[in-house]
Amino acid sequence: MRIIVHTGKGGVGKTSISAATALRCAEMGLKTIVISTDTAHSLSDSLEKSIGPEPVELYPNLWGQEVDARYSMDKYWGTFQKYMVALFSRQGVEDIVAEEVTILPGLEEGAHLLWINKYVEEGQFDVLIVDAAPTAETLRLLSLPDVTRWWFEKILTITRGAARILRPIGRLMNRGDAVPDNDAWDQVNMLFATLDKVRSLLTDPNMSSIRLVVNPEKMVIKETQRTYTYLNLYGYATDAIICNRIIPPEVTDPYFAMWKANQLENIAFIGEAFGDLPLMKVPLFGQEVTGLEALRRLADALYGDQNPAQKLFEGTTHRIESNAEGGYTLIVPLPFASKEDVDLYRSRDELTLRVGPYRRNIVLPYALWDLEIADAKFEQSSLRIQFVKDERREVKQRVR
Repeated sequence: MRIIVHTGKGGVGKTSISAATALRCAEMGLKTIVISTDTAHSLSDSLEKSIGPEPVELYPNLWGQEVDARYSMDKYWGTFQKYMVALFSRQGVEDIVAEEVTILPGLEEGAHLLWINKYVEEGQFDVLIVDAAPTAETLRLLSLPDVTRWWFEKILTITRGAARILRPIGRLMNRGDAVPDNDAWDQVNMLFATLDKVRSLLTDPNMSSIRLVVNPEKMVIKETQRTYTYLNLYGYATDAIICNRIIPPEVTDPYFAMWKANQLENIAFIGEAFGDLPLMKVPLFGQEVTGLEALRRLADALYGDQNPAQKLFEGTTHRIESNAEGGYTLIVPLPFASKEDVDLYRSRDELTLRVGPYRRNIVLPYALWDLEIADAKFEQSSLRIQFVKDERREVKQRVR
């Protein structure tokens, strides 16, 4: 099974790209499901079909689903939440408030990940296309297994331990909305096990690919750079950049001349920003891309005769590893380069590499902003840049 996740800044055309990709896969004979994890669903509009919180067959070989967070929460988290609501209600918290506070941070978004695991385990589809939420929400979603586990282990059990929380279960057994402890806590363990499994599925480059959708606009590209860096930090494999809504050459109206010139400049910047990642280009169409015929034209422009389910890129253009000392190492593959060819410039949130006549911009994640570069050296055809804590800054902060 192949999993393809399309994400990018809001409004860049992720849904149209996802629908067109899913339709092309289905028409190539691959049993395909496309799911939307964006709360502002528009997948049904793009495919011109009614889609609900459960998968619906739309066309031969093609299913669609618009994930409803509340529906999914009840399906996957209901047992434990009922227990927690009963516990909080007993302590004097109103039921409606208790229901809200018993949702772990990010868990509503996390329900989307649980569907992915379901489809992989059932094995009934060849391809799963994910029309993901805008980049900030997608990053929260992909980091969810780490964040939620921390919340649960540190906050829920930090004061008296899990035993103090479990103890009231015996007193609640006579209430109709109480749930036996084994059922409740087994569901918690199963939830985390499932989230960990989805994490391993999405970080397996042979199974999953992230494809970043951009428009040729500087602000969009900058945000996408940051997203790409964070995806590398979490170990998710990006295999293509899809540049959408490029004004085609045949448009010669002077009104669009400056716009076209800016787009050409920004497309060149995409090449600098994302290294060897394949850049796929989609023209701006003269009408809204909805319905089968329009989606087929989009798929033709995007893929030609190529199978969208194929992995489009091997390897990584850069990755970030943490070390035991609390620092990080940024690793940038630079085959055939020598240290004499490389210049390195750094601002707080961005790194610029010059290799001969070529330039590469890497937006740094927040975790590296206040770290200093301690060392940069070549090892195994890669530039390894060490980021460490600035001891002088820490001393100054302690003095204050």
